[in-house]
Amino acid sequence: MSETASKALSAPAAEPDPGRWKALVFIALAQLMVVLDATIVNIALPSAQQDLGISDGNRQWVVTAYALAFGGLLLFGGRIADLWGRKKAFVVGLGGFAAASALGGAATNEATMFGARALQGVFGALLAPAALSLLAVMFTDAKERAKAFGIYGAIAGGGGAVGLILGGFLTEYLDWRWTFFVNIPFAIVAAAGAYFVIREPEGGRNRSPLDIPGVILSTLGLVALVYGFTRAESNGWSDSVTVGMFVASAVLLASFVLVESKVKAPLLPLRVITERNRGGIYLSLGLAIIAMFGLFLFLTYYLQIVKGYSPVKTGFAFLPMIAGMITGSTQIGTRLMTRVAPRLLMGPGFLVAALGMLLLTQLEIGSSYAALLLPAMLLLGLGMGTAFMPAMSLATQGVEPRDAGVASAMVNTSQQVGGAIGTALLNTIAASATTAYVADHIAGATSRSQQQLVQLEAMVQGYTSAIWFAVGILVVAAAIALTFVNAGRPGGTTVASSDEDAADEVQIPVVAH
Repeated sequence: MSETASKALSAPAAEPDPGRWKALVFIALAQLMVVLDATIVNIALPSAQQDLGISDGNRQWVVTAYALAFGGLLLFGGRIADLWGRKKAFVVGLGGFAAASALGGAATNEATMFGARALQGVFGALLAPAALSLLAVMFTDAKERAKAFGIYGAIAGGGGAVGLILGGFLTEYLDWRWTFFVNIPFAIVAAAGAYFVIREPEGGRNRSPLDIPGVILSTLGLVALVYGFTRAESNGWSDSVTVGMFVASAVLLASFVLVESKVKAPLLPLRVITERNRGGIYLSLGLAIIAMFGLFLFLTYYLQIVKGYSPVKTGFAFLPMIAGMITGSTQIGTRLMTRVAPRLLMGPGFLVAALGMLLLTQLEIGSSYAALLLPAMLLLGLGMGTAFMPAMSLATQGVEPRDAGVASAMVNTSQQVGGAIGTALLNTIAASATTAYVADHIAGATSRSQQQLVQLEAMVQGYTSAIWFAVGILVVAAAIALTFVNAGRPGGTTVASSDEDAADEVQIPVVAH
């Protein structure tokens, strides 16, 4: 038997925290706030742009400033959570996020707005990994862990669509500023609850000195990567700055990996990402998010511009997807998680989502919501919810307590980078297909109404072209999950022998730290 297996067998199981279910409420509330913020501001952006006099060229910075700070600082935020303690990082993150939201809501010019969004990203990068790693260290029983991560997975997946509904209501009936102010009560309740309820297990901190070169290289590398994709969306893939950002990112991240393999106390211990299951999860989750983010964008535009839905009606149109995600995550995923291997939930889950996406390739201007969009969204939600739940749980399962924050940060990093790639890549594909369609068909349109019809048909053609790519991406995510993720069901996980030629494997109980 391997040394790892022996240690796991002899390690005593930790006593579960009696306040863990109360803690889950406040952790879930904080997660909902962060996920909501990713989409709620998009709905309010046109109104905010007009009020603050932000130019068309600069408006992307309302989204980009947040994405760069959040994506670039996630690994650092995860390491700080391991160093300070997750509870402290969680409460500080919530307080900072609330203050930054208040600043954004009170903004009187574009500079204040961009600064507030960047600050939200900074504190979000501290809050998100702290929340996930708290779950990882507090829920130690396999069945309870499945339930907790089911709820967390449903929020992580469905929160974005809830943001569309809430953003629509606030923008239409109150004022765009409320899309920022709404975060403040969320943060206060979550921080107060966390302070009084959460009891972090002892002995899980990583008190090693901070790896400053690792912090600098990872932050600059991730910022360059996210900005490269964001810029590609607006300036094109051949733009010199876009290409320069991708080259810089590759050099910085390669240097980061080299530094991490040499230093004594690395920011991201390579053992966290080289473990087969976690590596497979980070990769498949990132790919799935690429497909999802592009879809949210296209469906929002399709419903509002092509179908003429109001912001509120658009938000409600996404409800079947939220219902599917909640069902897939809390019912299917949670009930089967302790009975089957995670890959048998993740692979089929991504394939069911791909089937929903496949239906959407049939979109036309006059497509029926009930006949096409409703079943497609239900399938998407069910598939994603079923796949996300075991992915979130397994990504932090079995990591040493001192690495819990950084392992959680990697989940968030794969989602954040996936979101940036998805928006840029799929938007570019859609724009190219739209331009080509207009060039081929506009000559035959003689009247103004015919020209408008060609423009709408071209938009839908662009969306469906990009959605075909999203279908392919989800199929690849399913293949990666089925190939790489080889852990057994919780309660017994597969540990391969260290000898590469050995064919035998031992089943050992999962002992939570």
